[in-house]
This record gives sequence, structure tokens and C-alpha cells, in this order.
Amino acid sequence: MSDKIFKIHMGKAKCAVDLGDGSERGEYVNQDYILHKLGRPHRAISLMYCYYPLDKEWPGRISEVMKDANVSFQWDYPYDDYFTYKGGLNGTLDDEPFTCMRDVRRHGQDVCLTLTIDPNVSDEHIIAIAKDLRTFGRMILRINHEATGNWFSFTKRASYQEIGDFFVHCCDIIHEYAPNVKTLVCIGGIEHPENGEEMEMEKEFAKCIPAADMWSVDKYMALHWGWPYDVAEPGGTSHSRSTVKRTYELTKLSYERFKYLNGGVGKPMSMAEFNADGDVTGAYEQADMVKEFCDMLVENKDEWFTSFTMYQFRDRGRLGLEIEDPNNQDVGIEQPVLSVYKDIIHSEWFYPEIKLDGELSLPVTLRWGGSEDAEGISIPVHFDCNPHFCELVFDNDDDSNYMIEINGRWFYKSPKAKTIDLMSAFYEKPLSSACDMDIKLFAPPATGENDPSQGDDWQENYYYTVKKLPKIRILFTPVEK
Repeated sequence: MSDKIFKIHMGKAKCAVDLGDGSERGEYVNQDYILHKLGRPHRAISLMYCYYPLDKEWPGRISEVMKDANVSFQWDYPYDDYFTYKGGLNGTLDDEPFTCMRDVRRHGQDVCLTLTIDPNVSDEHIIAIAKDLRTFGRMILRINHEATGNWFSFTKRASYQEIGDFFVHCCDIIHEYAPNVKTLVCIGGIEHPENGEEMEMEKEFAKCIPAADMWSVDKYMALHWGWPYDVAEPGGTSHSRSTVKRTYELTKLSYERFKYLNGGVGKPMSMAEFNADGDVTGAYEQADMVKEFCDMLVENKDEWFTSFTMYQFRDRGRLGLEIEDPNNQDVGIEQPVLSVYKDIIHSEWFYPEIKLDGELSLPVTLRWGGSEDAEGISIPVHFDCNPHFCELVFDNDDDSNYMIEINGRWFYKSPKAKTIDLMSAFYEKPLSSACDMDIKLFAPPATGENDPSQGDDWQENYYYTVKKLPKIRILFTPVEK
């Protein structure tokens, strides 16, 4: 290992990739497992929760509280069948979603929290939620998504105008009490361009566009919305399928209309849920459609489209990179779309930009602003050939929390881990000859939360001082022959 070390900066990808992890359709999967399966962290992990504290069934998950109810549609319960948000007014930070949010941020990813909220709650509830989120850095909050639909409980408790006004009011409160949090509006956008230029329910939701920090439409190129209460069959009425081209065109038209409603000024445009449902397409065409859409983004060099969220990692139906084993919810069955998606997120258009920023000497203080703005260390390493052993060894008193990259593959080192085996970086991409490469280290917060004692910018940035580097053990032959 070289005596020299260099400062690096990790910035935005041309198109960021986020990943849904847990919903009404599947349980949360820990970030260590996902990292090992996909080989790199995401820009953000999308978590889905609901907040209906005025209901008598609260805070139980509604499908468990009413498990004997006669329900024929996923959203027929009194409130949405998401995991319940245990924070808020008189809540706790020791339960979900905060346990998951800490796991996400420890692993070098931002949080995108989807939260369906009863639009009848008082300001005290919204302020309490904002205060809950202050230590979680540069996160995204998606409030009452798919708001122009009619399936979520909040659409049955208020008019669409009231739902739009509630979103704007929430944005004002979030921006005041938690300026680290960006708000994301998710509405139907342009659904039927043949009927005119206006977006769906434009009158009711026009004010949401300038109020939000980010914009989104959810687009499933195929979807079986009748799951799990019926089976998609030819000629059925509980599923649909579109084309990749039309999905792309409607998304772009939506962005252009949002921009018009914002006085001609664009904002980050995402697709906060994206996939093709294998219930409709089958596993092979699901993978083909996801690839075709991403290929279209690259070929068109679409910088207006800033991110998408793959929905989701593990699913009880066929909307996951893995299907949940019906015998054991902790086991996932890999689908063909997983390897396709893995190739996509490791390609240049969807990969965060990492730039060299000058030579360093220890000790050095690293700044973690988030997955799109982080300072790290690059350590040059020479390889004579493909290694038989390659690992980092940390001192017993080393409490570092690192995300580590080498040869395109990422690893997590928790404060308790003392040896990190890097060999899996060479299994899929073995070296064919001698070469030089870098080991990159970034230091997200070990607790998953920013530290208010670190200075005036603590809500935006977390700092960690590196005093000593790990030792690297490389052998180019077996220990014994």
C-alpha cells in the first residue's frame, strides 16, 4: 500500500438510483444483505409508513388489528396497510421507522420516507414529525403519495383540494422545523395527453408543485393492483400493461407541465416507484422492460430525469428483485430482473461521480453530507496479479464506521468489525494482469444520526476524524501449495 493518501469527493450520478425496502407487500430487509447482493449502496432507500393517530385501531398495523375483516382489496381497511410510524406526537424514536432509518444511513445511504398522514391531524402532529427527522441528515419526505388516486385512506377523509392544501401546509412546517428534509410531491401528472396539456387534477394540486423541493410520478409499466386477492389472468380487469415508450413519454410530459406550473423553473424529477409487474409480464419480460427504460434514459442523455426508485427489493408478489419465500419471510428468491438491475446501477450513467481532490496527510476530518455530497479518502494499492487474499485489518480500538469501495464493489465496516474481506470484489471482476487501483473510504455516521454537538451545520453534515489507516493484507498465492 502506498504511503500517499488522497482526498476524494462523491457527488451526484447523472441519474440516481433508489430502492424500495418494505411496504404493504413485503418486510424490511437489512442493508448488509442488500449490499452483498447488489454490490453498491443506493442514493436512498425508500421506506413506507402511515400515520393515522386519531383512529381507535392506532398504532397497530391495520391488517393485523383487523386480520379477520372481510377485505377484498388491499386498501379496504380503515387506514393504509403500511407499517405504522411510531414517532409523532407522544411517540418514540426507539421503534420503526427510526431503527430502519439508522440502518440505512450507517450504510452510506440517504432515507426517502414515504408517509401517508391523516389530513385531519393538527399542526402539533406535523411539527412533532418534523422534529423527529432533524437528526437524519439530508433525507427526502414523500407525503401522501399518489394523491390524485382514490385508494389510500387519506383520499377518503378529505377532498382533493384539501389534500393538496394539506401537502403545501406540511411543506411549510417541515421547511421551518427540519430544514435538512426535502419534500417530494407525488401525483398523477399527465395521464391522458390526448385530453389536453393540463395534469390530472391540476386545479387542486397546482400549488403543490412550487411548494415541494422535488417532483415525482409513480409509473408501473405493468401492474396487477388486484394482488393478493385475485390472480392476473388474460382478459382480467385488475391489471394493466403499457409500453416502455409510453411510460417514458408520460413522465417527460409530466415534468414539462410541472416546470410550467413552477414559472418555467425545473426541480429534481423522479419516479418514486418504478417497475413492471411480473404478475402481468412474467419474469423475463419484466427484466427486459426495466432494461429498455433505463437504456432509453442513457441513449437520450436525459438529465431532466434525476432519479428513480426500484420498487422493491423483496416482495411477496412479483414486484421485487427477489420474491419472498412463502415458507420463510427471511429468505428471498432471486428473479431475473435482479441481475439486470445490478448491471444498470453499476453502469456509468447511474453511478455516483467520485473525483480526486488533492493529497492528504493524517489525521484528516471527513465530512458526510449524504450520498450525493461526501468527502472521503483514496488509498493507492498495487496488484501484481489477481489476489488470493485481500483484506483490511483494523486496530482493536478503531471505532470507525466506513463504506469501502474497491474494483467497483462496496463493503460496509461497522465500528465493531476489525477485519473486512475484500475478495468478493475480484470474484466477478478478476484481474487479468498487474494494475494499480484505489481503496476508497467514506465515513457516514456510525449511529445513523447526525450529532447536534458538531456545529451549526449539524443537520446537513456529519464529521469523523481518521487518525490511522487499516493495514492491508494481500497475498497473490495460496498460503500453502
